[in-house]
Amino acid sequence: MSEATRMYADAPEVGASASRGGSFEIVAARPTVLVVDDVPYMLELASLFLGRTSSVITAQSGEEALAIAREQRPSVIVSDRRMPGMDGVAFCRAVARDPALASVPFVMLVSDDTGVERGLAVRAGAADVLAKPLSRIALVDSVSRLCRKEHESSMPRIELDVPISVITAHAEEGDRQAPRCTEKGIVRNLSRGGLFVETESELPTHGEVDLRFRLPDSADLLAPSAQVIWRRRPLPVSEQSCEDDALSGFGLRFLEVDGATLRRLDDFVYERVPVHGVKPK
Repeated sequence: MSEATRMYADAPEVGASASRGGSFEIVAARPTVLVVDDVPYMLELASLFLGRTSSVITAQSGEEALAIAREQRPSVIVSDRRMPGMDGVAFCRAVARDPALASVPFVMLVSDDTGVERGLAVRAGAADVLAKPLSRIALVDSVSRLCRKEHESSMPRIELDVPISVITAHAEEGDRQAPRCTEKGIVRNLSRGGLFVETESELPTHGEVDLRFRLPDSADLLAPSAQVIWRRRPLPVSEQSCEDDALSGFGLRFLEVDGATLRRLDDFVYERVPVHGVKPK
């Protein structure tokens, strides 16, 4: 561990500062972020990005990181996907299976531009997936968001009203001859991580689907895959207080999204919902 990294790791979580009058003010605890990468330069870079707002500890393998996580239980884990031995996906699954660590948010760093690695990370349980080369703003925003209370940690969303086709899996798993079903719906809100589709159709709970939709004022067809996460049923008419209470649909989380599509989604969302007043590059 370098001196710079050790400095961040050894920073006190709770401290006190003296005023001129001699009284002390309690300083809020700093979140602890475990950063994992087999490349020392990436550890240095991530530590530099996060060191101002967090106490950073580092590991150079999934095995070492798992031992550290069990001992120190960090606030957030940030791990590279590609590492020798226990890679980022295996490490993420191990964290998700550990009762003491399952609630720790996991951020995966991926280098694949096809979207395959992103899908692997989400299926393993990653709360967020960021692409390399690493953006300081994207990393700091993701970690800061995941350190907040649960109801405040969701990704920025924007309202939409665009048609979407949801293509479900084959009628029976393994039956490649069976036709796939295409359901129609309306995208009502969108984040870089997923969307809400208003539809009267039935979608498979926790099943994987393919999506086809266009962003407003764009001719480009976006075709990510997604997982059905939750279902929303309309409230009884007597209990409805706003239009949203009458919506019926599903929350979907993106799985495999190619780099060009992800960048298009990022730009579209963050141009409309600035993060700390700055759009990620």
